[in-house]
Amino acid sequence: MMDIENDWLKVEISNKGAEVRKVMHKKNGLDYMWTGDKTYWGRVSPVLFPIVGRLKEDRYQLDGKTYEMSQHGFLRDVVFEVEEQTTSDISFSYESSGRFLHVYPYDFKVIIRYSLNEDSIVVQWEVVNSNKEEMYFSIGAHPAFRLPLVENETIEDYSLHFIPAANKTLMQYELKNSLIHEKGMANELSTIQLTSSLFAQDAIVYSNIDQITLASNKSNHGVEVIFEDFPFVGIWSKYMDTNGKMAPFVCIEPWYGIADTYHTTGNLKGKFGINILKPRESFQAEYKMKFK
Repeated sequence: MMDIENDWLKVEISNKGAEVRKVMHKKNGLDYMWTGDKTYWGRVSPVLFPIVGRLKEDRYQLDGKTYEMSQHGFLRDVVFEVEEQTTSDISFSYESSGRFLHVYPYDFKVIIRYSLNEDSIVVQWEVVNSNKEEMYFSIGAHPAFRLPLVENETIEDYSLHFIPAANKTLMQYELKNSLIHEKGMANELSTIQLTSSLFAQDAIVYSNIDQITLASNKSNHGVEVIFEDFPFVGIWSKYMDTNGKMAPFVCIEPWYGIADTYHTTGNLKGKFGINILKPRESFQAEYKMKFK
């Protein structure tokens, strides 16, 4: 576990998956990240690559061959190297070097950088195509925030506040069994109140959102996730069938990619939301989490 800190935050990050595991706010004493309790969901903030979401029948086709890959890909389970580190910044890297060609026929390098700026974490991704041909990929974030943040509050005391992208059409996607079944224009969106049954059907997915704030209706505490120009965002918590309630966390997930549609052909090159990276070139993206 690697640590970075400044006057506001102390952050613990695991080499496995370059995953943020803990965010402590020094000024208010709050711990913001989900614990990773396997009773509900054993991860905290995995990085999703080279797919986001689920493939139909957990497989895809590329250049006449069929490959199998589980939901969200494999990068979250590899061990990263630390490239650079200062007190308040750290960069992790992973180079595939042929290890995953049986499930993903490309070589790549992924660099993940975390930088502290007052009470915020700036997350930067870089994906490098190490091949002589175009590479098809998706990448996404999956941070889970503890609920409630403050004693004597409940999940129902929290709401999600949205800032849609300007001059773009807000879209919503309906998921069933982790696949997209419908998509369409969404109504005007500003606030969603958390309830125990909000995620009973699956994640809530939108496109053309720039920011989502998780905020308490009783205190001043919460988390802002700012992800301008990301094409998709998912909001999710595990729904517990045993008691009809959501788990004690919520995920706000900026994505460059999305699950398969129910009617997909399975061809990776035609996959909805896929990104194309030219040979020897790199892709960069950035989002920010602000802890209040």
